[in-house]
Amino acid sequence: MMTRREIIKQGGLALTALAMPFPLITFSKDNSMTDKKQFDVIIIGGSYAGLSAAMALGRALRNVLIIDSGLPCNRQTPHSHNFITQDGTKPREIAEKAKEQVLKYDTVKFLNDLAVSGRRTKNGFTITTKTGETFEAKKLVFATGVKDIMPDIKGFSECWGISVIHCPYCHGYEVKHEKTGILANGNFAFHYAQLIRNWTKDLTIFTNGKSTLTQEQADKISKHNIPIIEKEIAEIKHENGYLKQIIFKDNSTFDLKAIYSRPDFEQHCKIPETLGCELTEQGLLKVDMFQKTTVANVFACGDNASPLRSVANAVATGNLVGGMINNIMTEEEF
Repeated sequence: MMTRREIIKQGGLALTALAMPFPLITFSKDNSMTDKKQFDVIIIGGSYAGLSAAMALGRALRNVLIIDSGLPCNRQTPHSHNFITQDGTKPREIAEKAKEQVLKYDTVKFLNDLAVSGRRTKNGFTITTKTGETFEAKKLVFATGVKDIMPDIKGFSECWGISVIHCPYCHGYEVKHEKTGILANGNFAFHYAQLIRNWTKDLTIFTNGKSTLTQEQADKISKHNIPIIEKEIAEIKHENGYLKQIIFKDNSTFDLKAIYSRPDFEQHCKIPETLGCELTEQGLLKVDMFQKTTVANVFACGDNASPLRSVANAVATGNLVGGMINNIMTEEEF
């Protein structure tokens, strides 16, 4: 039997544990790092699409590793819009809340690192990170987004996602009826003119050089009183990313509130291509309606596989991937 002294001692330890801050009590369950090397699924990219896929898989009791380097393409964007329940929220806050919720599932682990190479194995795939870590998985998910290639215009990159914008559904309402530009040429310029005129009639197209619009396109644009300026642009003058005016190479200027542009892009991660995944003509990862790439057991979701670049779409495609992978695995295991 325990002595009175031992009973008091044990009771004191119990009270001390109850008095500890909650994070200290759960520290041993922290799953933001891992010594585990083998997983059911490795998700490369831990932003909206990747976290959405991880939640679906975590709730299906799958062992998942998320590898993320912490550089989402919308890191400069001040607010996310057109995403129900999160309209107007900072993108970083959405991602942080999502990560917190996803990591409550014990089978999901998160590694802050950069995946640099991948290869097939007999049982699946091996992924190696920048720090030299190696992990294995039966299935791969690429939620790596795309890398925008900024044009050689001073101030463009500093304004990107703030006042130089790509999507009227994401940002158009905030600059409705304002003096707005379109930095594009040819078919892109024509499409933007049709679309953005819904948000503002005070539009000007800047082709940044000789126009490649067809005569028919130019006539339709002129019909709606949208000027086409072919001067080359030297600089976008701004204040903390908020556009003030365009400065042309001939030193003339043009005042604007916002400008739409869709710069070229490339895949942020080259591993899918080294594994044999095909790209579309637009440079996106080729996927079917279930987000399967052209390589068996490799999936893609979010901006790297869709022209619809929005947080809502990334979350939706990630959720679909998570469900599809679990369904496939349950059939394989049955």
